[in-house]
Amino acid sequence: MKKKSIWDLHRVTAEEFKEQKKSPLAVVLDNVRSLSNVGAVLRTCDAFAVEEVQLCGVTGTPPSPEIHKTALGAEDSVDWRHYDNTLDGIADLKRRGFTICVLEQVEGSVSLEKFIPEEGKKYAIVAGNEVKGVAQEVVDAADFCIEIPQAGTKHSLNVSVSAGIALWQLYSRMLNQ
Repeated sequence: MKKKSIWDLHRVTAEEFKEQKKSPLAVVLDNVRSLSNVGAVLRTCDAFAVEEVQLCGVTGTPPSPEIHKTALGAEDSVDWRHYDNTLDGIADLKRRGFTICVLEQVEGSVSLEKFIPEEGKKYAIVAGNEVKGVAQEVVDAADFCIEIPQAGTKHSLNVSVSAGIALWQLYSRMLNQ
């Protein structure tokens, strides 16, 4: 097997990306402190053509050299907004028809592998602070919570890894609808 070159990948420009059809997905970052995590999430959102990213509370925003280091330009291709309060961002998404899915370990959560997105619906995945997770008031405002099953001793994943896993699961299932 020969490794593909950058030309073999037929990448679109940031301008072309802005014009292309997006997946019916959004991501909300609730008080994520690490700028590297913000950049990694933006890059993942570019990969899956996410409609929008909301950077809420203390979550850092572009322009930032630290975000750029992991986003590799996705901060320019992916549409993002900042909200001082995560609940304001979620309310905006709900008004626009998004179903709010908090990615958190809570009583009554839906295990990610069992979640089947409904055809024609739009979903927003909310991921939280590296230490405290998603704030309880945000959990309370969600339509439901999704939990990633884990078998190790830590029972947590890095926020950008969790968001990536959840995005891939929803994106891949929506592709097959």
